[in-house]
Amino acid sequence: MRILTTSEIAAAIGARLSGKADTPVGPRVVIDTRLADRGSLFVALPGERVDGHDFTGAAARAGAAAVLATRLTDADLPHLVVSDSQQGLTDLARHLVALERARGMRAVALTGSSGKTSTKDILAQVLDAAGATVSPVGSFNNEIGVPLTACGIDEKTDFLVSEMGARGKGHIAWLTSIVPPDVAMVLNVGTAHLGEFGSRDAIAAAKGEIVEALEAGGWAVLNAADHRVAAMTSRTAGQIAWFSPDDSHRHPGAAIEAWADQVSYDDLERHSFTLHLRSGGTESAEQVRLRTMGAHQVANAVAAAAAAACCGMDAATIAARLSAATSRSPWRMELDERRDGLVVVNDCYNANPDSMRAALDALSGILSRRRGHDPATRGIAVLGEMRELGPSAPQLHREAGRQAARAGFDLVLCLGEHAADLAGGVAEGGVESRVVDATQVAGSVDWFAHDVVLVKASRTLRLERVAAEILDDKGGRA
Repeated sequence: MRILTTSEIAAAIGARLSGKADTPVGPRVVIDTRLADRGSLFVALPGERVDGHDFTGAAARAGAAAVLATRLTDADLPHLVVSDSQQGLTDLARHLVALERARGMRAVALTGSSGKTSTKDILAQVLDAAGATVSPVGSFNNEIGVPLTACGIDEKTDFLVSEMGARGKGHIAWLTSIVPPDVAMVLNVGTAHLGEFGSRDAIAAAKGEIVEALEAGGWAVLNAADHRVAAMTSRTAGQIAWFSPDDSHRHPGAAIEAWADQVSYDDLERHSFTLHLRSGGTESAEQVRLRTMGAHQVANAVAAAAAAACCGMDAATIAARLSAATSRSPWRMELDERRDGLVVVNDCYNANPDSMRAALDALSGILSRRRGHDPATRGIAVLGEMRELGPSAPQLHREAGRQAARAGFDLVLCLGEHAADLAGGVAEGGVESRVVDATQVAGSVDWFAHDVVLVKASRTLRLERVAAEILDDKGGRA
């Protein structure tokens, strides 16, 4: 945030100030004392296991300038006292966003059942070419992550990219009250959090709240290939920009339209395509060669292109930045290779039926092409459960197991609460499976240089540790 005094912050969020009124605070706002530095504002949040109020002394020793809390603590720092520290963080973020939007900063908000974080990472790297851009690392898309990311903007920020998740009706509407979007994107409506919403239509109703937050001059960036997303045009006062991963869902009458054709890919599922972008009455065709893996990244890249066009960027610059973009957030189709040639694809930040299908499809292509020049290649999938699927969970896990078998894997290691369902689906496909726990994975297989390994599960299983153990076995990282 821009440097503010303690009295200015107190006035903005309605806090009671205890301590010096003219203490400069900023630029960092943190909830973790390990991230505190000179001048930072430490927000003391209560938690299930620890209470941030117990760590204000550590924040002071790290150089923090002030504390936002619900009570006074022993830390020798000015205290901004509020009834709810999370609400205080929210109020501060809302104030900062309003301050910077008033002087010209543009806010881009995006949501979707899958692909949010990858698209956010791509878009931030594209927008960096047009101005200073703030975006979260990882999936900071909830009631704490969104305001905390927003507090990272200052008087020099040109673009704020805000990823927004929803686990119920009204969640996105509330997040957009903190970061009112100038550009609002909906990537897709899938089955993530199906257990909480009950149906895809209910998910669409919640996701569409993001375009309802637009004013008349704003832009709704919608997926023309997803009929539930396309139907959101009636819910927004904003202008419509369309994107599609192919040329079969065109909207020639739209002011902005982006689509891909002539799609190809290399041995590691890195896709190339022609980006078509129509904006301001001009249509351009530019070549893009992605550095990230998977066919789903084409749709993510085209969505980012449409949003960047809404922010005034030209097609040539957008295409060049798309071709240079990397995955900024860890454990999302992250490819590593041991010195002996074994390949591990770590996609274990999160998992839902849509992202599971995308990962299995990507690895299917890699396996097929590697076997073309190395018939000894083995495909091994380490799959954990997908959370928050409700009564459909057993069925969806069996289907994921069947998909793994169809994708061409030779062995599937199944973990977590629904390991038996995964294994059952794998068996239906005639492929070997084993039910194991995370401590058994690395030692349960003789890992060879010819292997291609996918590690995929919901975040709670923390399978990134398994991926690291496999890489460290024998050859270590290349």
